[in-house]
Amino acid sequence: MAFRLSPHLTVMANAAQKASKRLLRDFAEVEQLQVSIKGPSDFVSQADIRAEQTLREELNKARPGYAFLMEESGESGSPNWAWRWVVDPLDGTTNFLHGIPHWAISMALERRLPDGTSEVNCGLIYAPTTDEMFWAEKGSGAFVNERRMRVSARREMSESVFATGIPFGAVSTVRRNAFSRTLANIMPQVAGIRRFGSAALDLAWTAAGRYEGYWELGIKPWDIAAGMLMVREAGGYVTSTEEGDPRDTASIVAANPHMHPKLRTLVVEGMTPSARL
Repeated sequence: MAFRLSPHLTVMANAAQKASKRLLRDFAEVEQLQVSIKGPSDFVSQADIRAEQTLREELNKARPGYAFLMEESGESGSPNWAWRWVVDPLDGTTNFLHGIPHWAISMALERRLPDGTSEVNCGLIYAPTTDEMFWAEKGSGAFVNERRMRVSARREMSESVFATGIPFGAVSTVRRNAFSRTLANIMPQVAGIRRFGSAALDLAWTAAGRYEGYWELGIKPWDIAAGMLMVREAGGYVTSTEEGDPRDTASIVAANPHMHPKLRTLVVEGMTPSARL
């Protein structure tokens, strides 16, 4: 890229591009992949594991003292870390394994604060099939390739398109019911609802103004850490459906400033106390 990235983002971009080369080769031969099953509708492929190994090697080589939180291998490094990589090597695995070209590598870098909490310092989401690299650094804005991103300016629900993640077979009945209530509340009021199958790209597209907002329940920190920062740096709002950070509560509502209060209210109304995660 001609655009000058910060040292941390340069490390992330180089790692993502290296991992993506093998992912693209595997995607072209997806029918030949050996696939194991972690659980119903929750697949892990050799491609997923190889991508994580490549990312770990590249990130660790560049910053050997940093800790990791990775989708496949979990936490590693010092429990008293000052910096931690949060990595999803293949967000949209089900799409990948069905030959659907909507998946991404997502990486975030967390910094420990003096009070013991952490903040996302920078994030990068790379979609190899479209060669779109979304990235953001705290206080420096959000970009896709070399273009600045801004959230949508739409103010009316009737003109808005939202993204979400629809619960699948392994999800509890309680959460499926909560989603159904929320969907019934939102559908009559909006121009459309999309389910494309990659939380990282849903957030990146919200930051880019392609969606007015995005919500999901039961989400993991590696799915959303990078995208949360992008939406905020692009001028949007990101919260949980309850008190706390979405990385901790496993629920997220992200939208432009006009849509966020409306969307969050509708999502919360769909969650009765018994439906909370």
